[in-house]
Amino acid sequence: MALLERVATLIRANLNDLIDKAENPEKMIKQIILDMENQLLQVKTQVAIALADQHLLDKKRKENEEKITEWTRKAELALDKQQEDLARGAIERSLQYKQMTDSFAQQVADQKMQVDTLKTALSKLQAKLEEARSKSDILIAEHRRARTLDKAADARSQVGAQAHGAAFDRMKNKVLRESAIGQAKTEMLDEAASVEDRFAKLEKEDEVSRILNELKSKRA
Repeated sequence: MALLERVATLIRANLNDLIDKAENPEKMIKQIILDMENQLLQVKTQVAIALADQHLLDKKRKENEEKITEWTRKAELALDKQQEDLARGAIERSLQYKQMTDSFAQQVADQKMQVDTLKTALSKLQAKLEEARSKSDILIAEHRRARTLDKAADARSQVGAQAHGAAFDRMKNKVLRESAIGQAKTEMLDEAASVEDRFAKLEKEDEVSRILNELKSKRA
C-alpha cells in the first residue's frame, strides 16, 4: 500500500540529519510536521474505512451462520416428516452457507490484520509527529538564536563597543522594568483570587450548614 510506504518513510526519517542538511532548518521542520499531519489524517481515514469493512464482513459471516442454523432446522423438520429428499436438499443448502461462512471468516481475519497494521502505523506516526513537534520548538529556537547572535556580531562590528554596551544596558533595564511590572500585576491578581476563594469557601460552608440543619430538622 502506497500510503503505508509513505508513512514508513516518515517514521524512519532521522529528523536531526534532515535538519542539519537543510539550508533553512526552520522551514524544513515545519514542512516535515505538515507532511506528517497530512499522512496522519489519511491513515486515520483508512483505519476508519478498514474497520467499517471488517464490521460489514463480520456481519455477513454472522448472517450466513444463521442461515446454516435455519437450514439445519429445516432438514430436521423434513426428517421428522419422513421426507428424506427434502432433508438432503436442506442439508445441501446449509453446506453452501457453511462454505460462505468460512470464506467470510477468512476475509474477516485478513481484514483484521490490515486494521492492526494500519493502527500500528498510526500509532508510530503519532509518536514520530510528537517527537517532531517537541524537537521543532528547540530546533527553531536554536536556529533563531544562532541567527540573532550572527546579526548581533555584525552589528557590534559596525559600532563601537561602548555604544553597543550602552544600548545593551538600556535594553536590559527595559526588560527588567517590564518583568517587574508583570510580576506586580501577577501578585495583584493572585491576591484578588485568594480573597474570592476565601469568600467562596465561606459561602459553601454556610450552604453545607444550612442543608445539614434542614436534614436534622426533617429527621427530628
